[in-house]
Amino acid sequence: MRGHLVSRFLRPVGVTLLRVRSELDIEVVALELHELEVTEPRDDFELEVARAMQAARSGDVGEMGRARALYRRFGIDPTRVRPSSEALLRRLKKGEPLPRINSLVDVANALSVQLQVPVGLYDLEKIHGEELVVRLGKDGETYTGIGKERVNVTGRICVADAEGPCGNPSADSARTMITTATERAAWIYFLPVTEEEVDRTAELIAVFGRGLVRMAAAPA
Repeated sequence: MRGHLVSRFLRPVGVTLLRVRSELDIEVVALELHELEVTEPRDDFELEVARAMQAARSGDVGEMGRARALYRRFGIDPTRVRPSSEALLRRLKKGEPLPRINSLVDVANALSVQLQVPVGLYDLEKIHGEELVVRLGKDGETYTGIGKERVNVTGRICVADAEGPCGNPSADSARTMITTATERAAWIYFLPVTEEEVDRTAELIAVFGRGLVRMAAAPA
């Protein structure tokens, strides 16, 4: 976890931080978003959409091979099950628009394309238990995807709460999806990002999600 970044964000006294634990030897960056005001897609986000689309067309994006290498490390073929960041990039390269869902998910999609890092978003009011765990899916574990049938995460990197898996670097779940009613959320980058990229994330969340950001805590 990126504990050295914690001081960059306010930790209110007496407020329990989101806990994110990884059972895998990978570096994730987990943020807790609070006091959110998520809206329907905003017209003033079009500049960021245009920036993401231009980056995709010009190839001025992060290294796509990092996410592919992460998948291959755990025996997953990234050409069959694509990281969400690559799936979005391929969509834009074909001339299709960036999906517009709501003001927070739109930020995640735009940054994921430009950084080429998969992003997971989870409504914390829908999470069961006191922590999120990044682990490999157990035999037979599935969940209902957003606009999809069951997503099989057996042997795949996933994020789970006390009830079971609720997302992975390719697709989030309907159970913990972000809506305009979301006030607290977890944001997980499934690959390392720089301090500047975390700062940029916080800026866009503040403007378009009307929320504040703090680093999630790693269990002692």
